[in-house]
Amino acid sequence: MHTKPMNRTALITGASSGIGYELARVFVERGYDVVLVARRVERLEQIKLELLELRSEAKVWCVPVDLSKPRGAKKVLSATEELGIQVDTLVNNAGAAWQGEFADMSRGDLLNIVALNVRTLTELTYLYLPGMRHRRNGRILNVASVVGFQAIPTMAVYAASKAYVLSLTESLSEELRACGITVTALCPGLTRTEMVSDLGVDEFAGTSLIMDDPRSVALSGYRALHRREVLEVPGLFNKMAINWAEYQPRWLKRSMAGIASRSLRKSA
Repeated sequence: MHTKPMNRTALITGASSGIGYELARVFVERGYDVVLVARRVERLEQIKLELLELRSEAKVWCVPVDLSKPRGAKKVLSATEELGIQVDTLVNNAGAAWQGEFADMSRGDLLNIVALNVRTLTELTYLYLPGMRHRRNGRILNVASVVGFQAIPTMAVYAASKAYVLSLTESLSEELRACGITVTALCPGLTRTEMVSDLGVDEFAGTSLIMDDPRSVALSGYRALHRREVLEVPGLFNKMAINWAEYQPRWLKRSMAGIASRSLRKSA
């Protein structure tokens, strides 16, 4: 049995599938009320019913918003204010990715990645921080990625956006330390999600051996958040890769990533 944290509500973006969906289940199982944010209205309503089956007394709100739009974040804040919801935990999970060379990206795809992974995450954090600071209590979980630790050819914009998330998280964790607010970056590797499947990365030989389950990733993120950890890299393989890379020169990591990327393109 998980006891309910007193008056705790988590707002989770990108809650309609993958890690976001599993995070919603984990938070509800552990006594939280949740605000689900995603584009797909019918999917959100379906998830709401599933969560209420897990814990009938939970409060679950659905806020259908396209966060890639310029006013998306402000619409989320307005919705929670109108409903009188106090957001104690902000989970910035919504994101976009693209596999291929930078020059082959459409302008729309490029801007969509930056909008979701950088602008929206930053704006939502900025919008919900005043309330947390006033209460001197709050938690923020930013879903980053292991690719944020180094340059990744053919995923240049995505990797750069996740590097931003890592840097922002570490900086804010220090800025807000005295305010009673913790900030955590969850950095999964390859995970069985719709986004990874759409990229086609799961089709490469050997990836199934290092692919993580979204449920285990969500649990890792939840636990790290409540242990007040700043960085969480789930999975033994991912931890080993990050630890190894930490002691290598940037030129070597960059070159190896380039070799791996070219080899994958040839075998595709």
